[in-house]
Amino acid sequence: MTEQKKTQSVWKSYRFPILLISSIIIGSIIGLVMGEKATVLKPFGDIFLNLMFTAIVPLVFATIASAIGNMLNMKRLGKILGSLLAVFVVTGLIAGVIIIFIVTIYPPAAGVHITMEAAGEMEAVKLSDAIVKALTVSDFSALLSRQNMLPLIIFSIMFGFCISACGGKESAVGQVVNNLADIMMKIVNIIMMYAPIGLGAYFANLVGEFGPNLLGAYGRAMLVYYPVCAAYFVVFFSLYSYWAAGKDGFRRMWKFILPPAATSIATQSSVATLPVNLDAARNIGVPKDIREIVLPLGATMHMDGTIFSTLLKIAFLFGIFGKPFTGFGTFASAMLIAIMSGVVMSGVPGGGLIGEMLIVSLYGFPAEAFPIIATIGFLVDPPGTCINATGDTIAAMMVSKLVEGKDWLKMNLTKDEE
Repeated sequence: MTEQKKTQSVWKSYRFPILLISSIIIGSIIGLVMGEKATVLKPFGDIFLNLMFTAIVPLVFATIASAIGNMLNMKRLGKILGSLLAVFVVTGLIAGVIIIFIVTIYPPAAGVHITMEAAGEMEAVKLSDAIVKALTVSDFSALLSRQNMLPLIIFSIMFGFCISACGGKESAVGQVVNNLADIMMKIVNIIMMYAPIGLGAYFANLVGEFGPNLLGAYGRAMLVYYPVCAAYFVVFFSLYSYWAAGKDGFRRMWKFILPPAATSIATQSSVATLPVNLDAARNIGVPKDIREIVLPLGATMHMDGTIFSTLLKIAFLFGIFGKPFTGFGTFASAMLIAIMSGVVMSGVPGGGLIGEMLIVSLYGFPAEAFPIIATIGFLVDPPGTCINATGDTIAAMMVSKLVEGKDWLKMNLTKDEE
């Protein structure tokens, strides 16, 4: 192959990620130069985000319902769900151990003195109510909101089961749902044509308006969190993808993971990144039923980045109030709160704030501590969301190996070629 053909081949394979990254870099430069004036570009970013959000509810419903409805082999579904749970737990525990180790040797609040403003009275947080709200809604119309993703997913799973029980993909409703899933993916492809403009504008606004806030009192905490997220993305995602499918899995992961990574950082939403993740997983070679079950569930239940940030917030508050963040009991309770924040609270509207209130109340910190970790939550959101969202695609690769064996990628790429 000549050099010119090689260059053309590389450009053809990576042109969209290159275009997205270039637009983000240009947007960031514009934000630095314009400062707060860059907020004039915010509407262009909001248009992209709103388009994504409007596609989410029908996309999640159609992909999950069609994936399960087409599955006449319920044993395979059980294997997918069991493997999914195992992968989510294992990667979450690994993330938790990593951040606990880091904050132990490099305390994020060492030498930090923050003047606390009175936060006023906080509403009591009842865990049982939070769990009910995370899993269910009181009216069907509430399912049509992206704010209620877990109830929507549960309903979609039930709907898919009933399609399978009433004729599967050959039934009239099964055919409609399958067609709807294809249509929604086409809509997402159209929306993504606007992504370079939307993401560039979004980054210009983010850097222009909030860039200076990354300096100052919270700088040390950010010096912990940002490198940890970057290292986890590069090192552990590489290891996970290699474990899932060897060298081919490693190569294909890096070939297709950048668009969802860029989208998640800009939108700061795992849900908004879901359509791009589904496309990336399809390009990587993840089987259709696996990606359409793992990714929507992962968008609300697989939150390694949230585990990072929750443990960072807890360690930060311990340092601020002079409490030692040591001992197995302290680490175990912190890990439990982190997993709850990553799984249960992520499905509740305003779940991040509820998780932060839980940290303050369960550890007995004063109410004035709430704005401290709320600010940290805002600052760590972009890289944390990136780990949350892109980690779902990596998890789908790992689930594929557990369900279909070590040669799953070769088998599925061969099917696609046929």
